[in-house]
Amino acid sequence: MKKFDKNKVILGFAAPVLAIVAALVLTSIIIAATGKDPFHAFEVMVDYGSKSDSQVWIINKATPYYLSALAVAIGFRMNLFNIGVDGQYRIAAFFAAVVGGALTLPGIIQIPIIIIVAMLVGALWAGIAGLLKTTRGVSEVISTIMLNAIGASVIAYFLKDGRLAEKEGNLVHTPYLPDAAHFFEIPTTPKPIYGFVVVAALAGIAYWFVLGRTRFGFDLRTVGQSESAAHASGVSVKRMVITAMLLSGAMAGLVGMPTLLGVSYNYGTDFPTGIGFTGIAIALLGRNHPIGMVAGALLWGFLDRTSTQLEFEGYAQEVVGVMQGVIVLCVVIAYEIVRRYGLKMQQRKVGEELAAQARKSDKAEVSA
Repeated sequence: MKKFDKNKVILGFAAPVLAIVAALVLTSIIIAATGKDPFHAFEVMVDYGSKSDSQVWIINKATPYYLSALAVAIGFRMNLFNIGVDGQYRIAAFFAAVVGGALTLPGIIQIPIIIIVAMLVGALWAGIAGLLKTTRGVSEVISTIMLNAIGASVIAYFLKDGRLAEKEGNLVHTPYLPDAAHFFEIPTTPKPIYGFVVVAALAGIAYWFVLGRTRFGFDLRTVGQSESAAHASGVSVKRMVITAMLLSGAMAGLVGMPTLLGVSYNYGTDFPTGIGFTGIAIALLGRNHPIGMVAGALLWGFLDRTSTQLEFEGYAQEVVGVMQGVIVLCVVIAYEIVRRYGLKMQQRKVGEELAAQARKSDKAEVSA
């Protein structure tokens, strides 16, 4: 049984508390600088965000955010910066929508097919970056940025009337999924919660178990901390890089599924974009922890929801964007400050223990 470490627990709580306090102070200063009352802004946000319809909206919004954060975090745990989640989920959702719109099968068969196609396409798209890194030494940051642009161009080429899409008014979209391919909903008042929140929860559990409780997860984290140490212990670094990118891409493939299977039932020019970049911020905010990223996704959804109400109250809508940036910066800085302080305390403790042992040794030599 592990010994309870009071200092470690205190430091664990100190980082988020410090981040929240710093974010509130800085945000208040920014709002005050615009000539508005920051306390009234916070009151409006809490009041509007706590309404029942807002809570449902926040949960639905947080579901793809959380899946995006998981995709990014898989790379982060191995010291890989998969900045291409945005392109991976979009191209995965597009081809999943094309396949789903072309099939007419029972829902119990068609829904898994659509999800599997999305995960495979996302994994293959991310795997290109992993292959380039292991064979040619290309940074995954550069390759995934390029793949985002290429993915957008591929979608733009096929998303035209007469190719893989059809025109409806001013919108161009893939054929609608049949009713059997609509995902279930959780009935709530006044609107239902997307059933895909269950899949997101299962994905979070799988992330925690595979990366934190298996040999594979240990090897993945070891490669991220020290490639030379991992290689010395018999781990294939190249294989782990490609595997991590494939897993990250497969998770990214799930990001667009809540919208595709529960809202739009097609992929069109109005399909949500930018969720992959939001996932990077949420992964940083949650420190790659499955529970921390849940909190980060819900917070992001809360801020998105309340931004419109702030605009009605006369506040600039961009204030929320500033808040989001400030929160991420405060979290990163606060955790780094606490980490360095904890390391300094640990070094001091080790020094004191060594000094005590030296004194005991000197006394023993004198008495002898």
